[in-house]
Amino acid sequence: MRKFLLIAICLIIGYSTDIYAQSQTIEVTGSVKDASNMPLIGVNISVKNVSGLGVITDIDGNYRIKIAPFNTLIFSYVGFETKEVLIKENMKKVDVILKESSESVLDEVVITGTGVQKKVTLTGAISTVDVNLLKTSSSSVTNALAGNVPGIMARQVSGQPGKNTSDFWIRGISTFGANTSALVLVDGFERSLDEINVEDIESFSVLKDASATAIYGSRGANGVVLITTKRGKAGKININAKVESSYNMRTYTPEFVDGATYARMLNESRTTRGLERMYDDNDLYLFQSGMDPDLYPNVDWLDTLLKDGAMTYRANIDISGGGSTARYFVSMSYLNEDGMYKVDKALKDDYDSNASYQRWNYRMNVDVDITKSTLLKVGVSGWLSKQNESGFGEGQIWASAMGQNPITIPIMYSDGKVPAAGQNERANPWMLATQGGYIENWDNTIQTNITLEQKLDFVTKGLKFTGRFGFDTKNTNEKRNRQWPEQWKAERERDSNGNIVYTRVSPSRTMYHEADGNGTRKEFFEAILQYDRKFGYHHVGGTLKYTQDETTNTQNVSGYNWLDRKHQGLAGRFTYGWKYRYFVDFNFGYNGSENFAPGEQFGFFPAYSAAWNIAEETFIKKNLKWINMFKVRYSYGKVGSDYVNNIRFPYLPEFGNKNEASYNWGDYNNGNKYNALTYTSIASRNITWEIATKHDLGVDLSLWNDKLTATVDYFHETRDGIYMKRANLPWIVGMNGLAAAANVGKIRSTGFDGNFAFRQKIGKVDLTARGNFTYSKNKILEYDEVNSIYPYRQQAGRRVDQAVGLVALGLFKDYDDIRNSPDQSALGTQIMPGDIKYKDINSDGVINDNDIVPIGATTRPNLIYGFALSAIWNGFDINAHFQGAGKSSFFIKGQSVHAFSQGEWGNVFQDMVDSGYWSQGTNEDPNAKYPRLSWNGNSNNNRESSYWLRNGSYLRLKTLELGYTVPVNISRALRMNKIRIFFLGTNLLTFTKFKLWDPEMGSSTGQGYPLSKSCTLGLTINI
Repeated sequence: MRKFLLIAICLIIGYSTDIYAQSQTIEVTGSVKDASNMPLIGVNISVKNVSGLGVITDIDGNYRIKIAPFNTLIFSYVGFETKEVLIKENMKKVDVILKESSESVLDEVVITGTGVQKKVTLTGAISTVDVNLLKTSSSSVTNALAGNVPGIMARQVSGQPGKNTSDFWIRGISTFGANTSALVLVDGFERSLDEINVEDIESFSVLKDASATAIYGSRGANGVVLITTKRGKAGKININAKVESSYNMRTYTPEFVDGATYARMLNESRTTRGLERMYDDNDLYLFQSGMDPDLYPNVDWLDTLLKDGAMTYRANIDISGGGSTARYFVSMSYLNEDGMYKVDKALKDDYDSNASYQRWNYRMNVDVDITKSTLLKVGVSGWLSKQNESGFGEGQIWASAMGQNPITIPIMYSDGKVPAAGQNERANPWMLATQGGYIENWDNTIQTNITLEQKLDFVTKGLKFTGRFGFDTKNTNEKRNRQWPEQWKAERERDSNGNIVYTRVSPSRTMYHEADGNGTRKEFFEAILQYDRKFGYHHVGGTLKYTQDETTNTQNVSGYNWLDRKHQGLAGRFTYGWKYRYFVDFNFGYNGSENFAPGEQFGFFPAYSAAWNIAEETFIKKNLKWINMFKVRYSYGKVGSDYVNNIRFPYLPEFGNKNEASYNWGDYNNGNKYNALTYTSIASRNITWEIATKHDLGVDLSLWNDKLTATVDYFHETRDGIYMKRANLPWIVGMNGLAAAANVGKIRSTGFDGNFAFRQKIGKVDLTARGNFTYSKNKILEYDEVNSIYPYRQQAGRRVDQAVGLVALGLFKDYDDIRNSPDQSALGTQIMPGDIKYKDINSDGVINDNDIVPIGATTRPNLIYGFALSAIWNGFDINAHFQGAGKSSFFIKGQSVHAFSQGEWGNVFQDMVDSGYWSQGTNEDPNAKYPRLSWNGNSNNNRESSYWLRNGSYLRLKTLELGYTVPVNISRALRMNKIRIFFLGTNLLTFTKFKLWDPEMGSSTGQGYPLSKSCTLGLTINI
């Protein structure tokens, strides 16, 4: 009993003492300034190891806080070093000077597949990019990747609002199989990169080699993009707002000849081939004079359809803050992109036929410390978008605009009738763009996720558990509201009364409505157990991760597509480092796929990596102190992919009725046949994983206190077991024309990527020069195909997307040149001087398909690079970023390139006149840029060959940004922390040898919405 009373008294005394200590608080006041004696607004001041207690500095940098003696105040501010001050008795005024952060590359952290990791400890190939460099005036951040992120190769193929996003690949194309796209994860969940608001991005990482992507198993075969979004920080409410207005113009607009020139060239295309001309001198005069625009029009269709430019408006606001227990980040943004089509003012009150795109983004991230060791993260995000376009769509409008010549029909007949040369794309381009109704595409996406992080230090120090669950829904709806007026075509001559004689092309159709929709639902679960511990000089880490996801199509679909798509995998990682000098990693992925038959469904894919930071060696640290980091890395690993051309369960056969498989059953000579049940798809039971074996050798450098930093990697990948249809099976095997599939393809891909940055301060001017490059080259090693006696005719040995064609030797000079050259009659056209002459590759004296060889480069760039210069001085900042592409070739073709190949259908490029085409008696140059004109096609001249091959290389001024930050005393007088005004120019200059349309589009005909250059004015404020 005495012991119990003694213990109780001690507890009471201790408790009373604690209460007394807590009640003995003092009020501490003071100010927080920077090294230049300027007050800092919004500095977070908290009490160490005491949750929920903290204040921030006011607009003058002053603060006031109550604290018990002998506790520690922590002063923290973004961009400055954190400072701790022990508060003793009678310390009632504490003024603090914060120093700007002096973190080096050695302290820099990188987001990896297993969490945050110091850059100095990385053994894999991972690229990071400053999010502030991802400048774009369009709706998608993908348009800013090329030339900014080493390892990423990107290309924008359309400028239409809502479709003006870039395709991108990590380290190029390494397969001709079903999928070349990278895996994109936002806060750990698979999401789309096109719809994310760039202002919400906190960090951006690209995982490129096997050691970095193995943790994602089969999903990471083509590389992984990791994005983390912004989260709240303890402290005052922080408000950021940004508004932008952009004026968009076209980088290139195709230019065509006028009506009179077109008619003269049309006549020549006929007379030069022995035909009568179609237009006499009087007709040519009428086209030139414009005296009869109904029967002798002269229309510039692109000028008729397109405005000089269009506007884009963007606004963003985010609010963040919280305390030591809970923090939040909330953002909203709005984007409105207008298209460049003109509209019919008489119909603008009925509907809008112009291309446009609107999007509303929202995001809310909340972090709650349930206990000191338990963190709960909740995220809700999504977007609602609306894309508008003409009822006939972009493709038909541009096919018509570039196909409709200037002299066949006017824009409108003088009596109000709507002209047309024919139906579909041969209709009036103005009608297709303005009179055909409109299409609305709505996209509504909601993304939710919850993450629980639990420290397990009570089990063993450094142990941590993370559980994630995500639920996403996506619904798309298309509303097609179409109509068209009655359309007519006038005869070239009038009747005896001078009236136009019409032929009706099509009757009118009143507005009718069609709708379609699609939807998906996705669930994602991930459980991770991580261990990270340091024992003296030894740093040990481990990760074990289990993942599963399920995607459901919520709309009516056919075949197996109504079944859920599922993935399941187990992955792990072990890391060891010694004295930040030597590092080794082992990673593995064990994945299951529904695409393969039982027994083939699971695959094990290991990866190994090691690094040596030579700068940490004693002889370097003593003698070469200017070397901060010199790290050599190597990785090797295998990664599997289960994509098989989007086919569900290829190991199961499918049956159906096929007319070509009908049976006669002995009823000879009477034509009686009976449909039969037969194979429509052959089972491929033994197909398995497409396996990528990857090597990477890299060097990371940091010199002269991080003034110069650089990273260079060499990569080598062999993709084996590529799924493809077998093309070398004879009919005798009884497949009845069906091709079985197998893992028979193989590709080797090699290349380099890297980046550098040089930073120097001259007086008050901060200068930075940076650059990056990605070069990738692939080669097909194995391809199932019919054998050829000419090896160059085989796919094996070529590159993916390799341009192939005949080798042109210029134009025939005269008939003697034709007679003394190999026979080209197999090409199907009577050869004349001025036609294209080809090389006899196999020396058999005949030009035919056996002379087709690989020429030029690939149709997608093999080289993407960028370089930039920036400077900051006295509140002003400037940044100029150039981006280029190389090692790319593409053929030009179509009715506008091959003039009059479809008779009167097809505009003619002005370049044919400016650059010169072969013309008898006028320009008989055998090296002319364009050959002799032809009427109604020329199978000799219109073949894909080196004559029509163009260099797709370009260099453009991707972004030019000029900004001014208002002085602190002025912004504070306006009760704001920061005010910045800026100008951003995008694609302002393009340097390229190809001038017909923008070479980045990679188009062979130019029939597409042009890419844009833009000028943007913007304002950002922080409160």
